[in-house]
Amino acid sequence: MAARSNCFYCREDLSGKKFVRKDEKQVCVRCFDKFCANTCVECRRPISTDSKELHHKGQYWHSDCFRCAKCYKNLAKESFTSKDERILCGTCGSREDAPRCHGCYKPILAGTENVEYKGNSWHDECFICYQCQKPIGSKSFIAKNNNIYCSLCHEKKFAKQCACCQKPITTGGVNYQDQPWHSECFVCSSCRKPLAGTSFTSHEEKVYCVDCYKSTVAKKCSGCQNPITGFGKAANIVNYESGSWHDYCFNCKKCSLNLAEKRFVAQNGDIYCSDCSKKL
Repeated sequence: MAARSNCFYCREDLSGKKFVRKDEKQVCVRCFDKFCANTCVECRRPISTDSKELHHKGQYWHSDCFRCAKCYKNLAKESFTSKDERILCGTCGSREDAPRCHGCYKPILAGTENVEYKGNSWHDECFICYQCQKPIGSKSFIAKNNNIYCSLCHEKKFAKQCACCQKPITTGGVNYQDQPWHSECFVCSSCRKPLAGTSFTSHEEKVYCVDCYKSTVAKKCSGCQNPITGFGKAANIVNYESGSWHDYCFNCKKCSLNLAEKRFVAQNGDIYCSDCSKKL
């Protein structure tokens, strides 16, 4: 006579009935679902004998519950990856691992045009000028105060403005009386010759080259009748009444003694030293 087969838990006779062998024990379907079935990680319900079971790293799912944690696509027959105890489809997995755009904070997927600068990444269309909001693309740019500017906007916002033409000074330039000038704008008020790197002087808020200052502006020396420029040897001037002299021309009419910074006597428009004035 054949030995009887009973359920390990309820002792029900399993002859001719469906049962499950669990850890070398025979268990009826009802007791298996109650005592032995694995619990689905997703729905928290037992995975019964009539359900298809999937497992990964010691965890179990109903086949219908095995879905991507982000897009909920069923992965029972799909490739997948796991990250931080989450199951992800291939697309969402690549998004998780992709660098984040510093502009829109969305992932930059492999093969997407992007820009990298100082450790940060941007979608090509997100790398834009802070001022005009237009994409930088392949154009040059300047970083200022943690913001990105195209060259044109940087010039308009930060470059010094020429005191003459009011346009930005991008390179070089001249500083005069605490004001910036383009080199080509800093010219003689008379002949328009550029003055950058040359000697010049000013008169009534206008600048002149040496030649134009001599011929059009400078006073004439009452002694030699040449222009008093204030340059070089002619740097020091003596003014007396309505006349002006180079200091080396301010001499006694009779003995030619230089009288700059000395006592003198003026008579009939002429200058004399003290000794010569006594002999007149």
